[in-house]
Amino acid sequence: MKIAVISDIHGNMEAIEAVMKDINEQNCDKIFVLGDYAMAGPEPQKAIEYFMGKFNNSNIEMIQGNTDLMIADYTEELYNSLKDKAPVMAEALKNNVLELNDEEKQFLKHLPVQKELELDGVKFLLVHGSPRRNNEDILPDMPIEKVEEMINGVEADVILCGHTHLPCGYQTSNKKTVVNVGSIGRPFTPEPKSCYLTIVTNNGNCVFEHHFVEYDKQTASEKLLKQGFNGAEKLAKTLLNPTERHF
Repeated sequence: MKIAVISDIHGNMEAIEAVMKDINEQNCDKIFVLGDYAMAGPEPQKAIEYFMGKFNNSNIEMIQGNTDLMIADYTEELYNSLKDKAPVMAEALKNNVLELNDEEKQFLKHLPVQKELELDGVKFLLVHGSPRRNNEDILPDMPIEKVEEMINGVEADVILCGHTHLPCGYQTSNKKTVVNVGSIGRPFTPEPKSCYLTIVTNNGNCVFEHHFVEYDKQTASEKLLKQGFNGAEKLAKTLLNPTERHF
């Protein structure tokens, strides 16, 4: 079986189209989606509608990201709290909440936070950040002891995550595999191509590969700029030249 895993779409339809085309060419049997469908992106509503249209497809498994819950449970208190730490993201959040309708917000709200699956003799755990928290970072070059602490008590053989927009992977001392699949919609790799993961399973064994896909960044950046909220210009530039994850 061949599985594609994507995460951190952030309303980027150009990235969605390029990556889904590549996944189709890879002849994948299933797709896992690890959340963050809309926030702070060029076309948040279109991205949510795209995945809403695939929700009942038995070959696609979806979970919720931390920003999905922020949109679904938006309050002025949340906005003010975020504004102190990341003012541009706070403005993007408020803009997204105004743009999305109730059905789209309810879709995000009721996605599962995590999901356990067993396929071809392999137990998978799908999370957004870490098994402990949907906004906890699993980053490249972390001490393996810290990764093992984050997954303590997890029974799955393979833990799949996103959130940081930086692909990486770890093999723990108790033979568990932890893979951050990267981001398709707002990559923070030095060359900002969409990044996703494929997993080939065979009788309990897995082969993992990150794939980097070129997409029309210029168009996506121009669309994001047109969103017009305070800080949209900074986010638009980040699609072309990544600098930092939060603003």
